[in-house]
Amino acid sequence: MERNEQYRQAKKRVENLFGFYIHLAVYLLVNSMLFIINFLTDAGNWWFLFPLGGWGAGLFIHGVTTWVHSSIGYDWKEKKIQEYMDKDKKG
Repeated sequence: MERNEQYRQAKKRVENLFGFYIHLAVYLLVNSMLFIINFLTDAGNWWFLFPLGGWGAGLFIHGVTTWVHSSIGYDWKEKKIQEYMDKDKKG
């Protein structure tokens, strides 16, 4: 793999990770504020759990795609590329 390609892939991984951290920070800030509003208004039910859970599921998926895809995805792609290149040389 070329050095430029390695740099491009590493940069993309860092951008994905940074995006996840921003997503996590906003999730924590907004849901903390929703909890405080829910607690102070004493609405009688804990409605803040609905956005917490729904958004939490999205955040979980974002995390999985950030770590699993970046650690497994790129390696798998490189192995497949090499496999096809080797196959083309033989055939």
